[in-house]
Amino acid sequence: MHHRLRPIPTEAVRRAAAGIPQPRLEQALLSVTAAALTAGGAAWLTDAPAAADLCWALGTLAAIPPALAWVLGALRRGHAGVDLIAVLALAGTLAVREYLAGALIALMLASGRTLETGAQRRASHDLRSLLEHAPRSARRRSGEDVVLVPLDEIAVDDVLVVGPGEVVPVDGRVLGATAVLDESVLTGEPMAVERAAGRPVRSGVVNAGHAFDLRADATAQASTYAGIVRLAREAEAESAPVVRLADRYAAWFLPLTLAVAGLAWLVSGSTVRAVAVLVVATPCPLLLAAPVAVVSGLSRASRSGVVIRGGGVLEVLGRARTVLLDKTGTLTGGHPQVVDVIAAPARTPEDVLRLAASLDQYSPHVLAHAVVDAARERGLRLSPPADVAEEPGRGATGIVEGRRMAVGRLAADADRPEWVRAAENRALLDGSALVWLTVDGRPAGAVGLRDPLRRDAARTLRRLRGAGVQRLVLLTGDRSEPAREAAAALGLDAVHAELTPEGKITAVRAERAHALTVMVGDGVNDAPALAAADVGVAMGARGSTASSEAADIVLTADRVDRLADAVTIAVRARRIAVQSALGGMGMSLAAMAAAAAGLLAPAAGALLQEGIDVAVILNALRSLRPGRAERSPLSPSAEALIRRSAAEHEKLNALLDAVRDTADRIPAEPGERHLRELRELHQALVERLLPHERAEERELYPELARTSPDSALVAASSCARTEIERIVRRIGAHIELADSGPGMTSAQVDDLRACLYGLDAIVRLHFAQEEETWPSTS
Repeated sequence: MHHRLRPIPTEAVRRAAAGIPQPRLEQALLSVTAAALTAGGAAWLTDAPAAADLCWALGTLAAIPPALAWVLGALRRGHAGVDLIAVLALAGTLAVREYLAGALIALMLASGRTLETGAQRRASHDLRSLLEHAPRSARRRSGEDVVLVPLDEIAVDDVLVVGPGEVVPVDGRVLGATAVLDESVLTGEPMAVERAAGRPVRSGVVNAGHAFDLRADATAQASTYAGIVRLAREAEAESAPVVRLADRYAAWFLPLTLAVAGLAWLVSGSTVRAVAVLVVATPCPLLLAAPVAVVSGLSRASRSGVVIRGGGVLEVLGRARTVLLDKTGTLTGGHPQVVDVIAAPARTPEDVLRLAASLDQYSPHVLAHAVVDAARERGLRLSPPADVAEEPGRGATGIVEGRRMAVGRLAADADRPEWVRAAENRALLDGSALVWLTVDGRPAGAVGLRDPLRRDAARTLRRLRGAGVQRLVLLTGDRSEPAREAAAALGLDAVHAELTPEGKITAVRAERAHALTVMVGDGVNDAPALAAADVGVAMGARGSTASSEAADIVLTADRVDRLADAVTIAVRARRIAVQSALGGMGMSLAAMAAAAAGLLAPAAGALLQEGIDVAVILNALRSLRPGRAERSPLSPSAEALIRRSAAEHEKLNALLDAVRDTADRIPAEPGERHLRELRELHQALVERLLPHERAEERELYPELARTSPDSALVAASSCARTEIERIVRRIGAHIELADSGPGMTSAQVDDLRACLYGLDAIVRLHFAQEEETWPSTS
């Protein structure tokens, strides 16, 4: 039997079913109670006590119906919340005619609920965007014609036409020509894949090549994408509701309050004493201080580019001990980047990249975009191509600067000299994909592409561990090799690769059985796992709308370090909320003892409770200020210097490619051509690399030291710079020896080659360490 997609309930329906008040009700109650208290105060000041009591009594009465509704909603969910004490206190003040105390309690109740639901107002867990991505119709072959039909009419064995850029509507198999597909929506893997005739294709993926025919293997309701929607909805439905911090403390504070009030009544026989106990026991630290701390934390998070959908989510985030992370788009940038350029012996890496980018300028392929972007970042001047043609899955061909060129895959029967085989081996070891440039049918070079780890990924994970996270796990639909490489580089505790959306949900459930769990992802395939976790975090800047809608937290900037910011803020806000609640309840307990002994009248107790409220709220407002564990703000000059150095690193990567390629090509007996290349390389190192290093030492690190005085960072960078300068001088000394004598000895060649490889490794490591330890700019 096929599952049919049911309408998704609106947020209002869901809130009503859960007993969560509507924002308009709380705002109206706050206005009414504040007006009643103010009007009563004005009447009392004008010597009209009867009118004052009437205003205060009306304010108290106005608060009872909504408070009762909130209590009943909590009871339906299986627990007696903090609002029950407030209801008893409101009723008690009316019974003993302590109307001012009742009006004060009503105002505090309305204020606390308004603060809390103001944070919850942003909650929106529907998954309509999943449905919006899915196609509503498909093109079905009928004889010689192609007819557009509703998706529900597609049957098994129907032949469909999937055009370029279209979403595959149902699960099926490729017919005829090879299909080029973007499967990132399901697997997260950014590289396009090929599916030959007869190979299965899942619904929800995008056609990244020419149109192809598809034979349906399932109806729309039984296909992969509809299954993802069901999984996300089921996972969201099974997620346990968040229990407020205030309600958890009320679980023991409520019976204690009732016991003290009842004991005071029994011992003294005075109803007023019992009401006085209820008045001073009104859990204002829970109704106000805890929400103030939490909402202050939400405000801090929003200023850091983190949208948290409610105070309860922030509380849970502050207690989470396991974080599950998707790889592609979360720990990596989510799109391929040029990481290596390999040139044939007679060419340079800059020449290879320039020609490849010139031909790729008009290609829509994601790899072509990466090649063109890399060339432009390095300031290379591109030539206009002519007679350009592109074959999906093979690459582009055309004429550049009067010569026939091709960019893409290397034919299986193509000539493979030793340098080509070496390049293929290097790409295999690096886990990168190669895009080959051929000129007049002969390989001229290759561009290596990979989706690298984000520069801030390692620093983010260290900060998460520092904030109390005990377990970090990678969940990805990507292949095992790159997943394990990323996990090893980041020091993760476990890795699960090649997971389907169902597999991710299973992994999340397994982790939730042991600890509160946070899931971080960015794609449609992550939406069910985000909904199944205790807290789902979506990379919302570039991620899918579906993951953002299914998540409890959205990182609005495309930076994973915002996750560490969110956890750090949540831990601190929750700690302050607990301090405020426990401190306030401790003072309330002392006041309860005094009220039970007859030392406090209800009105005086209400005023004393106001003083307690002021103290705990002032403490709770500390959540608005950054804590010591949070990132210190950078000065504008430091941000500018960091951006400048990062841009220079990008440009110097081409120089490092030349260093490694030169080392690869040095023969046992270098000739004049090799010596000329060495001189040019050494000159570039002296004129470009060394000034960059000295400028950082002179300008950037003193500026960073003023923001965060970490001498270890400056010391490590200074040591690396000293070693870089030593190796560059040594390379220059080898060139001078060769120029002054008959040539280079074999020992010199070996040492020179070691210097070049060592320089390449040290500078790359130095750049990576700098970028990983620099504070992130906005």
